[in-house]
Amino acid sequence: MATDLAKYGENNDIKFFLMNFTDLFGTQRSKLVPAAAIGAMQKSGAGFAGFATWLDMTPAHPDMFAMPDGDAVIQLPWKPEVAWVPGDLYMDSRPVAQAPRNVLQAVISQAADMGVLMKAGVEPEFHLINEDGSAISDQRDIQEKPCYDQSALMRRYDVIAEICSSLGQLGWGPYQNDHEDANGQFEINWDFYDCLKTADQLCFFRFMVKSIAEKHGLRATFMPKPFSHLTGNGCHVHASLWSQDGASCLTHDPDGELGISELGYHFLGGVLAHAEGLAAITNPTVNSYKRINAPVSSSGSTWAPNTVTFGGNNRTHMVRVPDEGRFEFRLADGAANPYLLMAGYLAAGLDGIANKTHPGKRLDIDMYADGHKVRGTKKLPLYLIDAIRLFAKDKVLRSAMGNEFCDAYIKLKTNDWNQYSQHLTQWERDTTLDC
Repeated sequence: MATDLAKYGENNDIKFFLMNFTDLFGTQRSKLVPAAAIGAMQKSGAGFAGFATWLDMTPAHPDMFAMPDGDAVIQLPWKPEVAWVPGDLYMDSRPVAQAPRNVLQAVISQAADMGVLMKAGVEPEFHLINEDGSAISDQRDIQEKPCYDQSALMRRYDVIAEICSSLGQLGWGPYQNDHEDANGQFEINWDFYDCLKTADQLCFFRFMVKSIAEKHGLRATFMPKPFSHLTGNGCHVHASLWSQDGASCLTHDPDGELGISELGYHFLGGVLAHAEGLAAITNPTVNSYKRINAPVSSSGSTWAPNTVTFGGNNRTHMVRVPDEGRFEFRLADGAANPYLLMAGYLAAGLDGIANKTHPGKRLDIDMYADGHKVRGTKKLPLYLIDAIRLFAKDKVLRSAMGNEFCDAYIKLKTNDWNQYSQHLTQWERDTTLDC
């Protein structure tokens, strides 16, 4: 039985609920609902105009209603009188097929029909920058290789410690915090859960990090490549497949190569087979492709993949096998919509299982240094429009994620690219004005 939000509010001294949904561009939308009204709102939902958000709708569409998932409610650690609750969108009493959380739940249902449950953990990277976004916030953070820099980490102790303590308060099981490879860049890790719960958590985590940073007079960004000379912000996904009851890890075989089962390799084969089109989901902005196709950063490496390959415990590939029974998918970045990221990744893998797709040969080489020596290796898309076109051609992802979603996403993302293409940069003027 779903959590009664009215009782939850009474028991936790909640004054307001953020009735939330996430649109196609990953923007979180909410209404602030007083606790006294939450009982009725849990029955009828909070009304929104779809055209006012990044969904493919017009002003003529009827209201859509966010029906709150009471079991996913989260009390804000930094403002405990408020609770955040994600919702599923409905219109005319039917699920909105293009709504990201609905898309993920549809793919999870397909996985359940195949007897599998995907669990996932994420590694969200972010920069702490000054308020106008022009530079990192710590002027002393200037090392060429700042990763794990103890002093730089401790100079941001107040912010990082509050975020981590908040995760602990929420019961998420945080287990490490570190300064990442770029100046001003950090990462915080917590336990893995079923992929819907992890997607909800990632949405809330981004909201929380930005809110706590603002509280400390800073600005947090998950932008894929906020500074051209520094390593970008990835969002690596560690995934494994389990039995429906969560008792048995189906991707683990102690006798399998690298401890991965045959089913696990078929799942991996599907991810590799659909990676080029999947990039439109996992790397959804123009800026995304300045991370995965970047020149070497000031630290000496971008740490981002540019080929559709996998290896063992080797971070130069799109997929790494860091331990028995799980994969680290290194393609996604900080702009990825958490629900669509999980949905696309799972859909690709399920196709691999259904068709017993083989992932090909594991490459135990440095792809950055020696990748050019390997024949037939697929490259990741160079630009957003390339990825959109490849996604549009991928019938498997369309079938799994739904026509309405795919049509809406392709339309809005193509419009995004067209707006970018109409923008005249100073570089163009500098290099071609004298033609």
